[in-house]
Amino acid sequence: MTAPQRVSYRMESTLDSVNKAEEMAEQQAARAGLDEDTRSGFSMAVREAMINAVLHGNAYDTAKRVNLSFEQNGRELIVTINDEGRGFVPEEVPDPLAPENLLKESGRGIFLMRAFMDEVRFRKLEPGTEIILIKRLPGSDLDREEAST
Repeated sequence: MTAPQRVSYRMESTLDSVNKAEEMAEQQAARAGLDEDTRSGFSMAVREAMINAVLHGNAYDTAKRVNLSFEQNGRELIVTINDEGRGFVPEEVPDPLAPENLLKESGRGIFLMRAFMDEVRFRKLEPGTEIILIKRLPGSDLDREEAST
């Protein structure tokens, strides 16, 4: 097994950073060997997490930054994003599929992250929120274990 590879970035709270993060996610997913459809979903999940960090977390505050890291350990591709905002409680985000929320925009990003990633974790920081997105790589031990259950 190869040694884990990790790259980290400290980004501004701008839409340009969201776009750059999405491009980097696409490149990381391609390097990890994900197929085109999976890469697209992976990049979209990273984009949604970055939008949440920049818009909802940091409120486009130029004094606040978003930390973004990609790590590949041979079995998984792990993305960690944290902002410097006031944080939130994921369980309080409305379900975008509930009939009363179908026309609302809140909650869709988290829904998409969960749809495209194998695991999504949230952790409250002081200040801010950390989101960890995990995508299992095809052919990894974890992938084989899941397929056999």
